Amino acid sequence: MLSYFVFVYIHPYIEGNGRMGRFLMNVMLAAGGHPWTVLPVETRDRCMSALETASVEQDIGLLAEYLADLVQVQLQGKPEARTPTN
Repeated sequence: MLSYFVFVYIHPYIEGNGRMGRFLMNVMLAAGGHPWTVLPVETRDRCMSALETASVEQDIGLLAEYLADLVQVQLQGKPEARTPTN
């Protein structure tokens, strides 16, 4: 999950940045035996806020919590509940 933050932090291009970061994050999750995880558009504000906190305050806690919530939803096998709560 840290890889997602590091990639979008060091690769500051608007087009393609998020897609490649999410792809790399999922490759690493899959390599560790975790499910492929989608970042729902409905949670974009939470994701962007967590990325901003990680960047400005050098604290990835909110981002890790956000991504862990999404992975947990996938592990529970509830596709209708893909959007974690705030």
